Amino acid sequence: MAVITGGNIIDSGAGEIVQMGGAPGAGTDEVQTITIGGTPEAGSTFRISFDGWVTAPIPWANVNATLIASIDAALEALPNIGTGGVVTAVGTMTTGVGTATVTFSGAAMAKRNVALAVGSDFLQSSGAASAGTIAIATTTPGVDAAFRDSAKGQLLVDTTNGILYINTGVAGAPTWTKVGTQT
Repeated sequence: MAVITGGNIIDSGAGEIVQMGGAPGAGTDEVQTITIGGTPEAGSTFRISFDGWVTAPIPWANVNATLIASIDAALEALPNIGTGGVVTAVGTMTTGVGTATVTFSGAAMAKRNVALAVGSDFLQSSGAASAGTIAIATTTPGVDAAFRDSAKGQLLVDTTNGILYINTGVAGAPTWTKVGTQT
């Protein structure tokens, strides 16, 4: 739908204008912190549950990069997260003990409030309990972006202030850019 604003014609090519009151919120990616403590044994594993799905066993490693890559791969293998759905990074971790952060991103997870992940007990390869511990907490709550599933190019009118915005981002993480005022 074409819109005339300030003498310019803007054509989003994305359908109807969405009307609202006030400027659209950009949203915030949620960050959760995983804390691994105790003294996990070599060869022990743990799992992470997220929103009804459980990862395959994640092997604990005393090499931070290896452990972080394993956590990231296990979470992205979940069908409700998917490839690129999280970014996992070392926080205060030293030799596999300490904190790691998981930032929910990508088309499915960005700019939204998500469920809290839950860690399972560490187990040795024999199935016996390991001395490792895991706790997960939300450190940056996610905030849903306004009109999160709007297509790139979708127009939005702030009817309260007479401002026109266009989504220059993607549907999962819209970026509402001011393009003019409504006349």
